Amino acid sequence: MIVRSSLALALALLAPVAANARPQTPADAARAVQTPEDIYGPLYRAVELARVFPDSKTFADMMPLSTPAAILTAYHAEAPQDREALATFVARHFRKIGDAAPAKPTMREHIRALWPVLAKPPMAVVPGSSAIPLPYAYVVAGGRYQEMYYWDSYFTMLGLKADGESALIDSMLANFTALIAKYGHIPNGTRNYYLSRSQPPFLALMMDLSDTHDSATDAARLAALKAEHAYWMAGAACLGASGACEHVVRMPDGSLLNRYWDARDTPRDESYAEDVATSTAAGRTPGQVNRDLRAAAESGWDFSSRWLADGQTLATIRTTQIVPVDLNSLMWNLERTIARRCAAAGDAACARDFTGLAAKRAAAVSMYLWSPSEQRFVDWDRATAKPTPSISAAMMYPLFVGLATREQADATATLAQAKLFAPGGLRTTTIRNGQQWDQPNGWAPLLWIGVQGLDRYGKTTLAEDLARRWVHTVSAYYDRSGLMIEKYNVETGSAGGGGEYPVQDGFGWTNGVTRALLDRYPALDPAGRVATGSKARSR
Repeated sequence: MIVRSSLALALALLAPVAANARPQTPADAARAVQTPEDIYGPLYRAVELARVFPDSKTFADMMPLSTPAAILTAYHAEAPQDREALATFVARHFRKIGDAAPAKPTMREHIRALWPVLAKPPMAVVPGSSAIPLPYAYVVAGGRYQEMYYWDSYFTMLGLKADGESALIDSMLANFTALIAKYGHIPNGTRNYYLSRSQPPFLALMMDLSDTHDSATDAARLAALKAEHAYWMAGAACLGASGACEHVVRMPDGSLLNRYWDARDTPRDESYAEDVATSTAAGRTPGQVNRDLRAAAESGWDFSSRWLADGQTLATIRTTQIVPVDLNSLMWNLERTIARRCAAAGDAACARDFTGLAAKRAAAVSMYLWSPSEQRFVDWDRATAKPTPSISAAMMYPLFVGLATREQADATATLAQAKLFAPGGLRTTTIRNGQQWDQPNGWAPLLWIGVQGLDRYGKTTLAEDLARRWVHTVSAYYDRSGLMIEKYNVETGSAGGGGEYPVQDGFGWTNGVTRALLDRYPALDPAGRVATGSKARSR
């Protein structure tokens, strides 16, 4: 039987009738209506054939508690097999006519209930698999992402900390330090095809979320941070006439800053056909296009007008040509953190060296990644030797880490409010081109960076306003669908669009950031109450 979707049916009913076509009869309309089997397909058949209910009519008459799409997404993700598992699934997602509707969990309760779903046990070696073994438990983002990702994990940890899951935070940190010990860096994600690149260096910030402090742990973590810094700065040893090698770029005055890069220049395994198509359309050396695509994946902003020569077309990507403000803000924070941890360990020479490196980077950021004429933080284009025109949420990073001056923070706040604040949160950029890291999408990590950055510089009212917009968007979408998703359209409050795959639910960093905001701003809790044990707002 061919099942017509409701959209196809609606279009068919609205389409003009061809001159020689038979007008639709009531019988045609009746045959086109979707029954429960049509709507729920494999789920419906599994429940009925497993005899979850003695009377087959019972399930046919049950009321769904969320949309069919959300229920089927959950069914495919959980894949309940036996009668008991199917019965449990049905009890969560349907109710019988006449039964009182179960109380829907608050968003705070829903997030807490998701941690056990997203947490995974240690990953063993599986011959032939792309998975990288992990010795300790970890948390995945959800949806198609069933491995641990680098920068996602920081924002997920914010929620884990708010919900008292400190053991999982330490477990994930132990995995990250183990990865650095084995590979010299933290890969983009825990798949072997991600080993040729990293992601934005948030490890130092993750460590600040841990409550575990003993000499052995502190020493291991400091060693990991030093190794990560060495990975990002390794290119300093091979700078030639081009002025760039691996992740390192020599600026016109001789100072060193960083860029995103990837050790491979082949199509990405996880997006192979897409990269072949892009490199073919680019009309440039495929290897360079592939490396720029991979470097954008390392940035986490895959893909964005920030990396596109024309701001619109993926084939014009030139990520490795850009010196980005977000990466260099995080590198400054890494250097400052190493200096602080070295001082705490009694290593004065190390503290002095890394304090000096941070000071040099701060001067270079001020010189090249701040535009006095435009009064904004910028990305810098090596080819043109001037800032790119991109206005993006990346400009919030210097505020987030404390690198901005008071005057720079004031100007950034004004610009963000004028250009990036949207009804439902923080726009990623001001460019609308269909890429997922562009307008009108908003993302939890950038929202958190914006809120934290504004609050850090005393702009508390503006920070809370931005948080309120986001929490309203997420909670309203949760009320409609029962889902926490990867990205949102912050202009309409719907699911975000663009990208190489459908919008994902789960979702680690949305859960983490939203959960942390509910503790920071209790009045924003859509449940109208503060959960027992929640913490007061803190920096």
